[in-house]
Amino acid sequence: MQALPFLSAPFLSAPLLSAHRLSAPLLAAPLSASLLLARLFAAPFQRARRPPAHASPLLLRSTAVELAVLAGHLLLYPTGISRERPVPPPAPHPAAGTPDGHPAPETVQPAPGAPSMLPTEGRAHPPVLLLHGFIDNRSVFLLLRRSLHRHGWRHVEALNYSPLTCDLRKAAELLSRHVEEVCARTGHRRVDLVGHSLGGLIARYYVQRLGGDTRVRTLITLGTPHSGTAVAPLMSAHPIVRQMRPDSEVITELSLPAPHCRTHFVAFWSEEDRVMIPATTARISHPDLRADNVHVAGVGHLALPVNGTVAAGIREALASAQTAEGTADAISVA
Repeated sequence: MQALPFLSAPFLSAPLLSAHRLSAPLLAAPLSASLLLARLFAAPFQRARRPPAHASPLLLRSTAVELAVLAGHLLLYPTGISRERPVPPPAPHPAAGTPDGHPAPETVQPAPGAPSMLPTEGRAHPPVLLLHGFIDNRSVFLLLRRSLHRHGWRHVEALNYSPLTCDLRKAAELLSRHVEEVCARTGHRRVDLVGHSLGGLIARYYVQRLGGDTRVRTLITLGTPHSGTAVAPLMSAHPIVRQMRPDSEVITELSLPAPHCRTHFVAFWSEEDRVMIPATTARISHPDLRADNVHVAGVGHLALPVNGTVAAGIREALASAQTAEGTADAISVA
């Protein structure tokens, strides 16, 4: 089991805030709605704000960072409410030039019956789809997206699902349709998924129970209650919160056999994650799944998607999958 040291870094910077100015309609939103949103986000962290007297310095530091992340994320939250516009498909390759050196007037078309040329398959990283957690949106992945783009990932998209979603399984079906659309648009046969908290559970249900392993190469989860979490019992009035509890039908389904599942799982978990009770519920323990559990020291629940060391671990996991896939292809060709 790999342990990652905590990377202490400021969450927000002036360029980050200036790049994401709030629109006029959002500024005009009722103050009561903003306060309600703040309470919903802060509810799971009541315990984190009152650490025990014997709390370790690591826990105290992670709690302080967690609250700073919470405050910063509340500021950025309105920027992620709207649905993200998909990246347009790459332009087709131009035909070879004419003998006199002039460009050809039209693009090359595949011969009848020949396999179509995939736009980016084999020439770029597979698309990475990011799925947020409960009562959240795509803004939580702002820093992770920048990190992936900066290191060569061209196709990175963050998906929004409705905060009114009441069934994790329905959300998984919607994810399935979106994955098919992304594959058709980018030309890749498979994608990588990164899910935070509930988002990781939705992605796992899609992979394990809806046949998503044929489309998902790697699923990375950040603070996801794979075995169910006992946090916030007062919030169990919400159906999807009940589905995240240890005795739910969804958790039972995910414990069923999953033979021949092709997806590789990587689960990041932290003992300072106060939403995962117990903390080890964020680990994957299933005899049929290829899973690596990565322990992260000193990082709270909300800090997982914005922590620099976690981002480096995600890039490493995705790049390792790419290398392993290329090696397998070389062996099969030989």
